[in-house]
Amino acid sequence: MKLINAKSACLAALACAIPVAAATAQTTIVRDGKAKGRIVLVSDDGTDRRAAGLLQDFIERVSGARLDIAEGGRTAKGDIVIGGTTARAGEDGFEFVTEDGRLHVRSGGGKGSIYGVVTLLEQELGVECLAPDYYRWEAMPTITLPEMDVAETPAFRYRQTQSYGLGDETFKDWYRLETPEEMFVGGMWVHTFDRILPSTRFGDEHPEYYSLINGERRPGNHSQWCLTNPAVLRAAIVQLDSIFAANPGLKMISVSQNDGNYTNCSCEECKAVDEYEGSPSGNLIRFVNKLAEHYPDKEFSTLAYLFTMQPPRHVRPLPNVNIMLCDIDCKREVPLTDNESGRDFMRALEGWSAITDNIFVWDYGINFDNMVAPFPNFHIIQKNIQLFKEHNATMHFSQIGGNRGGDFMELRGYLASKLMWNPYYDMDSLVTRFMDSYYGAAAPYLRRYMDLQQGALLASHQPLWIYDSPISHKDGMLCPQLIKMYNELFDQAEQSVAGDSARLAHVRLSRLPLQYSELEIARTRAEGNDPAEMLAKLKLFDERTRLFGVRTLNERNNSPEEYCKLYKERFLPRKEQSKALGAHVEWILPPSEAYRPIADAALTDGLYGGTTYVESWVGWEGKDAAFVIDLGEEKEFTTISTDFLHQLGAWILLPKGGRYSISDDNKEFRDFGSFTFPDDRDVKVKFVEGKVTSPTPVKARYIKVEVQTLGTCPAWHYGVGYPAWFFLDEVVVE
Repeated sequence: MKLINAKSACLAALACAIPVAAATAQTTIVRDGKAKGRIVLVSDDGTDRRAAGLLQDFIERVSGARLDIAEGGRTAKGDIVIGGTTARAGEDGFEFVTEDGRLHVRSGGGKGSIYGVVTLLEQELGVECLAPDYYRWEAMPTITLPEMDVAETPAFRYRQTQSYGLGDETFKDWYRLETPEEMFVGGMWVHTFDRILPSTRFGDEHPEYYSLINGERRPGNHSQWCLTNPAVLRAAIVQLDSIFAANPGLKMISVSQNDGNYTNCSCEECKAVDEYEGSPSGNLIRFVNKLAEHYPDKEFSTLAYLFTMQPPRHVRPLPNVNIMLCDIDCKREVPLTDNESGRDFMRALEGWSAITDNIFVWDYGINFDNMVAPFPNFHIIQKNIQLFKEHNATMHFSQIGGNRGGDFMELRGYLASKLMWNPYYDMDSLVTRFMDSYYGAAAPYLRRYMDLQQGALLASHQPLWIYDSPISHKDGMLCPQLIKMYNELFDQAEQSVAGDSARLAHVRLSRLPLQYSELEIARTRAEGNDPAEMLAKLKLFDERTRLFGVRTLNERNNSPEEYCKLYKERFLPRKEQSKALGAHVEWILPPSEAYRPIADAALTDGLYGGTTYVESWVGWEGKDAAFVIDLGEEKEFTTISTDFLHQLGAWILLPKGGRYSISDDNKEFRDFGSFTFPDDRDVKVKFVEGKVTSPTPVKARYIKVEVQTLGTCPAWHYGVGYPAWFFLDEVVVE
């Protein structure tokens, strides 16, 4: 199936109407497996040379004939001439023009000649690239190209995803993708404040360069700059002079806020600008405009992200200021126009598009906390990309996740690349084309699975978001009845391609999110689990993730191998149960309001929380915790432990420590022991015990647990200056 634009379709129709003229203008490059033409390079341009090599390679694969690559000189009929420029196409675009039996591939700039060759291979030779290691084509011993006169320009001048295949240059070219290193000076493309003025270098001597947060200057690698301080501008220019000098050839750089929310400066000068502009983005744009004036030959990209998402009321970005607008807080179950979080982003997009036509949209189609989990958002991808294009976005990053094992990750990469080139392709045709080729006879079963899951998500009214958990959907799209149906469909899919090893592997790779969901949901059930069945499912998940090279389950690089080991230790039923199981909890210093509905049961229900804080965990924000557990009767024990979550990306840090004391009457308590936690900057998600063991058994009915908060997030953390969370889920008495 060929995917062509409307102009190409009109030209094809014209060719059919005049068959004699079309026949004489055709370009036959291979006949009966023998070369009839050459690939001719107009000049010694590196991009054109790569395009020629790509064309030569795949023509040989398809036909068996190897065309010579000639440089300059006279051309003849049957030649494909690569090189030269065209005004009919923009950056990365191309044109095909047939002249006297010769096909000319000309570039509109950038990688136009490469992308022209890829388009030629796809549309005329039927070559399909479906994954970095999976190309398909039908043998063509004779290749005759029709007369052509067509030009194409991509919808976005810069197109980026996170496909795991980007390390393969051919795959990257085929998908017409770019990376920050190709566009941004020194690879500086996001969260660059601390790279330009490192707090480790400038913070001690110049704390005034950094944000005033809650009454204190807080230099740190996630703090922001005091943007109204003229000395910051001067210091930044000195640094940028060096950066530009060390990176000749590129002109675009990101000068953008560090990662973290509400960490902007609140000094009197900055606060006054924020209030006048109606958004902290006003301060940022004023500052970046000054850099853009100082370097008129450079282009400055800056973030509109979290606290800077909404545009300013008065200041306008200069033409060489690029706005990188991020929709990180939006839910993903419906298009951006159809829920409140999306509409809030749309107000920002409309506001920015009213004051600039230089917008880079960063869109998220990924579950950061559970990357190998279902994420049925295919129904919104095209609509959102069309919205970006129609609101002055010229650059686009579709962050769909780059890891193997993610939810239909290969299809996501394929669709994102196609739609960033042309948002108005027929979506159903794209999906059908990919799935029929990638999954073969299994495609109908997997389409049914996708459709069922999408419908169940929408019917459940459960949001889909980028820090989601399968457990959030255990009563909706992942309820037991639907999981049974999904598994039946995958069983049928596997059976249908049992004799095709490549496609069977594709089906099994795509099944991993369902298998992971089953494991995650099973661990939240106190009863009804068959330990042998759980162990068998865990063993299969372990084997398959190893086989397919799945490296991580979340953005914090927790590996499947670690998960499977931990699952056996943490989540499989235990022979020895805690003596606090089902115990009553009496609150002294209760958790944050959002966690009180589950708090009474969660600490003594025998179920352990996972890597996502949205299930099972009980949290305190910047405050101490204290509570008493009533065991119901006097019991003998030697050990008390509490289970804490370490997840830095969600502002969840370990507390300073805690103390246990015991009592017979809930009035007079005697010390049992204490624990402390060291500073831990490891980005991996962890479960850490606060454990105390008595050298001899003790007897008591009541146990008091007191936990001392860290207070505020430290200077090295995203939430510098703001309250730190700690989460715990289970108190174990043994």
